[in-house]
This record gives sequence, C-alpha cells and structure tokens, in this order.
Amino acid sequence: MSEDRLAEPLRKVLGTRTAGALEKLGLVTAGDLLRHYPRRYVEPGRMSDLASLVVGEHVAVMARVQQATVRDMRSRGGAMLQAKVTDGVRSLHLTFFARHRGSLRPHEDRLRPGRLGMFTGTVGEYRGELQLTHPEYQLVGVDADDEATVMLEASRPVPVYPASAAIPTWRIQRAVRTVLDPLDPADVPDPLPDEVRERRGLVDLHTALRLVHEPFSERDWQRARRRLRYEEAFVLQAALARRRAITAALGAVARPGASDGAPGLLAAFDERLPFTLTEGQRTVGEQIAHDLAQAVPMQRLLQGEVGSGKTVVALRAMLQVVDSGGQAALLAPTEVLAAQHVRTLRALLGPLAEAGMLTQAEAATRVVLLTGSQGATERREALLDAASGRAGIVVGTHALLGDKVQFADLGLVVVDEQHRFGVEQRDALRTRSGTTPHLLVMTATPIPRTVAMTVFGDLETSTLAQVPAERAGVTTHVVPADNATWVGRTWRRVREEVDAGRRAYVVCPRITSDDTTGVEGTDDADLLAGEGEGARPLHAVLDVAERLRADPALAGVEVGVLHGRMPAAEKDAAMARFADGRAPVLVSTTVIEVGVDVPEATVMVVLDAERFGLSQLHQLRGRVGRGRDPGLCLLLSSAEDGTDAATRLRTLAETSDGFRLATVDVQLRREGDVLGSSQSGGTSLRLLRVVDHAEVIEEARQDAVDVVGEDVTLLTRPVLARAIEAWLDPRREEFLDRT
Repeated sequence: MSEDRLAEPLRKVLGTRTAGALEKLGLVTAGDLLRHYPRRYVEPGRMSDLASLVVGEHVAVMARVQQATVRDMRSRGGAMLQAKVTDGVRSLHLTFFARHRGSLRPHEDRLRPGRLGMFTGTVGEYRGELQLTHPEYQLVGVDADDEATVMLEASRPVPVYPASAAIPTWRIQRAVRTVLDPLDPADVPDPLPDEVRERRGLVDLHTALRLVHEPFSERDWQRARRRLRYEEAFVLQAALARRRAITAALGAVARPGASDGAPGLLAAFDERLPFTLTEGQRTVGEQIAHDLAQAVPMQRLLQGEVGSGKTVVALRAMLQVVDSGGQAALLAPTEVLAAQHVRTLRALLGPLAEAGMLTQAEAATRVVLLTGSQGATERREALLDAASGRAGIVVGTHALLGDKVQFADLGLVVVDEQHRFGVEQRDALRTRSGTTPHLLVMTATPIPRTVAMTVFGDLETSTLAQVPAERAGVTTHVVPADNATWVGRTWRRVREEVDAGRRAYVVCPRITSDDTTGVEGTDDADLLAGEGEGARPLHAVLDVAERLRADPALAGVEVGVLHGRMPAAEKDAAMARFADGRAPVLVSTTVIEVGVDVPEATVMVVLDAERFGLSQLHQLRGRVGRGRDPGLCLLLSSAEDGTDAATRLRTLAETSDGFRLATVDVQLRREGDVLGSSQSGGTSLRLLRVVDHAEVIEEARQDAVDVVGEDVTLLTRPVLARAIEAWLDPRREEFLDRT
C-alpha cells in the first residue's frame, strides 16, 4: 500500500498518445487525472440545449440523430456526410469529409436516426446553420461491449469533463476508468482524518472518487462533490492553522512602547497630529498595540477602504516599536510607492524624523529609503543607518530583502499590498534577525469575510471602514469610448480642473502600442485581456500623452508620463512635477494604483476601463478626491451591455462600498485569480467557492484548528502533511503568498 499508484505517470498507465493529450490539460499523473472532476453531468435521456451554443466554442452536447446521408462533391471531388442531430426543438449539423464514399460508410451506419449520443467539437457556422465539422462522438447503447453494459450506461448520469480539441470528454472518461477501476481504498490515502469524516458525515476518498467519476444517480455525484469540496477547505485551513501555530511558537520580543515617564515618539507624534483619529483608527490602533506588547509574534491583516487612514495606523505601530528600542521595516511593491511612503512619513513626523539634524525634536528617529536604483553613496548610507540602528524606520522595495541589508534590532515588518510579495520574500525579512519580528500586512482592497478566512487564514484581521470626514468623495461615470462627443467632453472637463489649479490622472493599460506584456502592474491582465473587444488595440501611455499634448482642449498644459520602466530619478521627477502643478496632467500605467497621495488630484480618467479588475478600478479611483475638493472618475469603455466587464463598471459607478465591490469581484472573476494563483497557471480549488461556501469554510476551519492543535508537526497525520506539502508546491505557492 502506497501513494505510488497515484504518482504513476499517465504515459505508463495509458500510453503515449492519450497521455500526451491529457498533458495539454495539465494532467501528468494518475492522481492528477482522478482530481480532474467532471464539470457537469447529463442525466439519462436529457438533451443539451442547442440554443445556447456559441460559434467558436468547443462543446460537448447530448442530442438525438435525425438523419445522416452521404453524397459526392462534384465541385471539389471526394465525398461528404451530412448528419443532423436535435435536442427536440433545435437542430445541429454534423459534417464529415473524405476522399471516397466508402470511408464515410462507418459513420453513416452508426449515425442512425433515433440514436442518442454525445457529440463534441468546435461550433462553426455555414450558411446560417450551426455545425460541427469532423466531431468526435459516442453513442449510448452502441459504444459498449454487451447488452447489460448498454442498459447500465443508458441509465446513468453522463459525466462531462473539461476537455479540449485534442481529447474529448468521453476519452477522458475512459482514461479515468482505466486508472480508477483497479484501485482499492488502500491505494488512495485519505487526508481527512476518520473522526472528521464521521463528524461531518462524509465518505472516504476512494468512494468519493468513484462516485464523482462513475455515479449511478444524481445523489451519488452530489455526495462525492460535498466530500471533495470539504477536503479542499480542510487541507487549506490545516495549512494555514499549522503556519499560524508554528509562527506563534517561535516567540518574539515584546514591544510595549516607551517606559513610564520616558519621552516617547508615539506620544510626541499624537500631540502634533493636525487631525483627530477616527474611531476605527483608535480601535484598530489599540488592537495592534496590544499585539505588539506580547512575546508572541503579531500576525495581523489591516484592511481598509481607500483613504481610511491605514498609513497613520501603521506609523503609530512603528513608533511604538521604536519607543521599545527596536526598528520597523516597511516593504512596498514599487519604488514610486516606497518613495511616496517616505515623503508621507517624514511629513507626518516632521522634526520627529530628523534625528542627527539641528532641527530634530527631543525624541527623534530617522526614516530612510532603500531601493535597488539608488546611487552607491545614498545606498551605503541607508544600509549603515539600518545596521547601526540610527534609522528607526526603513522603507524599501525588494531591495530590503538583499543579503547585505542588516538591522540592529528588527521588531516589526509592515508589508504594504501583500499580494505583490511572496511567502519566501516576506520570510526573508522576518528571519533577518535572531528573533521573529511582528508582522502587519496592509491592503487597501476590501476583502469579503470568507475570502479573508481562506486567503489570509493565519492572520488576525482588523478593518478600517471609516473615511476621514474631511474627504470630499468621488463621483464615477462610465463614458462610451465610441461616443466622440462624450470623449471630447472628457478632455474639456480635465482642462476645467487644471484651470482651477487641480490635477488629473489618465491611466492606460500599456506603456507602448507594441507592448504585449499585458496590463502593467496588475494580476488581472491575463484574465481580462481581450474581453468583449476583439482585436481593438489598447491605449498606451506614450501614444496617449502625445495625443493629449496635441489636443486643443489641453493647449498650453504640460502632460507628464509615468510608468514602471522609467528610471527611479525620472519617476520621482515626474511625480514631483505633477504634485506641484507644473505638469498637472499625468498619463500613467497602474503604477499609481496604490499609495500615491496628491491631495490636489481631482480627476481620474481610465482608458480601456473594461480591461481592469473591479478592485483595481476601486484602487485607481481612490487616488482622487483625497483632499477637500470633490473627485471625478471617468471610465472610458467599449464593453458591451450584458458582459461581465459592463457589470463591473456599472457596479463601480453605483457604489463606493469597497466590500460590496469586492464581493461582486469575487463572483465575477475566476476563483484562481481571486486567490492569487493566476500566475502559477491554475488553482488547487476545484469545487470550493469562497463566496458560496462560507459554511463549509467555517466548519473546515474549526476541524483544522482542532487537528493541528493536537499535533502541529502532523507526524501522526502523514497523509494530511503530504496534502499540505502539495499546496506549498512551487506551482501553487502563489495561493499562500498572500498569507
């Protein structure tokens, strides 16, 4: 008994031809194939709805043969078989070509009127009629060895698998049976502990695989899916629970803040704040302060609406650590955002950030920047400030993770926009010193509770939903990109804001017109590319900037550009000219998506808005209306009514509630992209849906905590440990990168 049966290569089990076709679907081992679950089931005698077929789509349909005839083709030579199948209401044509009539006789003999079959191929159109050309097919009651098998197969639900042109659904079904039939329960180790299965009324894994692939009734495959869905939730929650327990066991240095009577940076900072903290900021601040004062590593997610004041909350946490004799590191995803953070922190702290200068306050520290593009002298000084402890706060990009970066006493790591960093990157910083620093993860993307439980399951969650009262808010409109009058009005509206002393962002998905790398800076690029758009070219920063400079509506207005390929000095210069009004219109990629704070910016124009994800559009919108002047967000789109893209944009225009937007986003997008696995080629969640199956996730979380609590090493649960290791496989690691 071993897992070797599931690890066997399909080439060994099925042969080269079939295995090669399955490899194109990402199925390499016997275990991969058994986890390739049917997409749906066709009940015996139930026809597919032929009205739902779409030209160009690869389909598998259940239909009944109406007629089949062979005839010679005089114009081009050869012969053709034309058949017609029906769902009882509509018809679909099947077409086969051959050099000789005799080659088509076997099809004609099999495709007899009245026979029921599954037909698969790519939907085409000829003279207004839908057709499948050279489809593969399997006939009920014909493609079986004996009468008993025929009767049995005709009475069972027919599984329909995610397939391809190289291998149709019934060939996958046959391959599954070839792999599954010889297996017994001992060949299929079960990661779900017996007590969990009994408590939840679930079948064992071997039974579940048989019922999902070879059901005798609808109840069979529903029972199987329920068990397999629960397994997905349980294994993931066990992985998260184990990570949480292992980190907690490491221990940390308590950072309670300044001792009684000692002058502290945090107290001095609170005294000089020019505004009053919101109730949410105070509450979350108390939670974080309590965590930092413990000898157990804080692991907290701080999520908040755009403009809710997360930076101030994070800075207060960093000052508490500095008051305790430690240092804080703030990890940002881009150099633009890192530089913005440094400017913001220094502005908020004033003299408190000027240690070593004549203008320093009595209690002061240093805030230093460390990025990959710094000059040698500036970088050397920043490294020395971090290593000596002179810098209480070090802000940086991936450069902070370099081997040469050392800290005197790193007490807190703040990770901004965690989805841009991987687990190994974060851990490289957290393990830089002898003890484990506390961790605060910030995200401006509101996360529905079930998603938070699933994606950030090893972090405690704090939420800032309140936006400071002085914010004026943003109005959002969708502008049809093919309406020249409305587009022209867009640029005149930008000019009006510029003339009033304000600023405008113009966001494009590409840098240059020949750029083929996708939407810069967004994981949504592959998901949304080409959605509803055909071959229409995307707007590019450099092209749009030139067009706007020549547009009479913006005559005399300097138009700046900003994108991720510019050198750091040019980025800083572009942002500076935009911020001070010398170049009040900035054409940019989504590099300005998070953190960039220019209070005078009041207009956000997004070109090709249908190509961006809903959460990302919400982030972009959050860059304007951050001061006392109201903001305006104009989404130029070619999305057709009824598409997911149109739904995204309409929802964004209707509400500024980030949590509602996030929920809609999860429902519209593929699960893998939501969970962060789009870059790794797929998701390990096949049946679990984080919005739809909240109760399953809750139950699995409870069970996982209990099981891991008994044995965090999982030495007594080797099958579960192996299942968790599969989650942490590099191909799927992106999923847990967010934790």
